[in-house]
Amino acid sequence: MIASFEDRLLSTLRAFNHILHAFLAIALVLASIMVLWEFVMAVVHSFEINNLAHGFLQALGTLFIVWTLSSLISAEINYVQTGVFHVVVFIEVAMITLLRQLIVEPVRTVTAGQSLEQVTNTWHYGLLLASLLVIGILHKLVTSSEKKGYDQEVATSYSTLSDKKKRDLP
Repeated sequence: MIASFEDRLLSTLRAFNHILHAFLAIALVLASIMVLWEFVMAVVHSFEINNLAHGFLQALGTLFIVWTLSSLISAEINYVQTGVFHVVVFIEVAMITLLRQLIVEPVRTVTAGQSLEQVTNTWHYGLLLASLLVIGILHKLVTSSEKKGYDQEVATSYSTLSDKKKRDLP
């Protein structure tokens, strides 16, 4: 009786998890469409006010958000197909966010009419660069360990396959 309750509970949780992932997928698609719309409006606005440099950098910041959403959509596709979620996705999102801050913040500061001291806050940008370096090292370590694990899986599969062929020979 307890085993059947646990089975029903697990199947209910799996179904609920599928519903949550469908909701996440729809939300990611809608968010991507809205951000792309914002990108188009930023470009059109920069042409209207004849300030292409500012519009270009602001549109570039919006494209970083599209890049983040694309990474999350790819991760969601991978999870739905394989059931595996890779940690490297969060690392990539953190890297993209830091890169976006490095590009967008100076533009926002300059266009807001703030002082030169606020524009060139070396401590702030030094911390951003240090964070980006740490995240980059972490990304390298995680991707190299994933690749190593994949290479070991392939080697094991190949070894198992060749052992099976040897047994099948007369």
